[in-house]
Amino acid sequence: MSEQTVTPGAGVTPEKAEVPEKAVAPEEAVAPEEAVAPEKAEAQEKAMAQEKAEVPAAAVTPEEAVAPAAAVAPEEAVATAAPAPHALPEGAPPLPDAPPVVPVAADAAPRPPRRVLRAVARWTAAALAFGVLGTGTAFGIASLERTDVPGLATEGDGRWDYPELTLPALPAGSPRPFSPGNPAEIHHADLRGLLLPAPAGAKPDKELTGGWISTETFLDAYREQDRRSVAQLLKDAAPRHIAARGWTMPDGTTSRIYLVRFNSTAFASRMIDDLNVGSSAGKPLARTDTTDLDPAWGSANDIENLSSFVFSEQAPFGAEHVRQAYTLAGDTMALVVQERPGKRETARIPFHQTLILQNQLLA
Repeated sequence: MSEQTVTPGAGVTPEKAEVPEKAVAPEEAVAPEEAVAPEKAEAQEKAMAQEKAEVPAAAVTPEEAVAPAAAVAPEEAVATAAPAPHALPEGAPPLPDAPPVVPVAADAAPRPPRRVLRAVARWTAAALAFGVLGTGTAFGIASLERTDVPGLATEGDGRWDYPELTLPALPAGSPRPFSPGNPAEIHHADLRGLLLPAPAGAKPDKELTGGWISTETFLDAYREQDRRSVAQLLKDAAPRHIAARGWTMPDGTTSRIYLVRFNSTAFASRMIDDLNVGSSAGKPLARTDTTDLDPAWGSANDIENLSSFVFSEQAPFGAEHVRQAYTLAGDTMALVVQERPGKRETARIPFHQTLILQNQLLA
């Protein structure tokens, strides 16, 4: 049986392939040895063309369609062709393109392993424990004083621990010394109440207990060879009262504070001048050699309405190092003295602290 080829112009779509030619009965076959007359051959060709035209294009089934790859060379077609699926029985439903997806309920999610749950529980408990511990530690540190916390304590600068200062009561109707109603700048309060109290840890002086003292006791603050001249100055100025307090600190530093009240501001100012206090320390104190102005004292330490003259003994000094200061406060003169035995200087900071606090009481 001979096969008929499909040419591009035959009107068959790429999806369709040509069906095989209608079989020819044996009796109609032409033997090869028989000669066919030209007229008969032409008639046979016309009959075959007529039969071909009568066959509709729709007779070609999809399974018999020829893909465009049919035009590819036979070697390439063999290499790229995929195995055809098995034919389905007649009447069987077509197979789906992909297996159906089975829906899963939201509450049917896979549960985490027990090992994961236990690990989460352990870490949660550890986090809570550390949180409670951290909160307690922070609260404990916050409730402490800064000086009690290691690493945060500020190193002391040598200041002494003085008690809270309070002013003595005034007589009824008496103004403060530098108030508008007191132009004479008179201290009406008890002079003993204006003395600075001793700091914590101090050993009180047995003679200078914070009460009244005699002129002779006051003169003991000066060198013996100068006491007579100072006594004459006091006689001329006629002070009304003299009060004093003294103490000794654990490091051996001795402090003495004298308050001398005069009848007026003029007498107090004159006493400062007569002692030659100003650019120099004036009459030398006991156990002092060369005393000069203290360069560490500045105007920022001064208090309004008061005048202070601060001095420090210069090296080489004797068996003690002495710091001293005079303050003129209205009708009252203050003398503050600190000395320390040995070759070490008297600490500057506690001396300035003592002087400032005493001036605050007088102001």
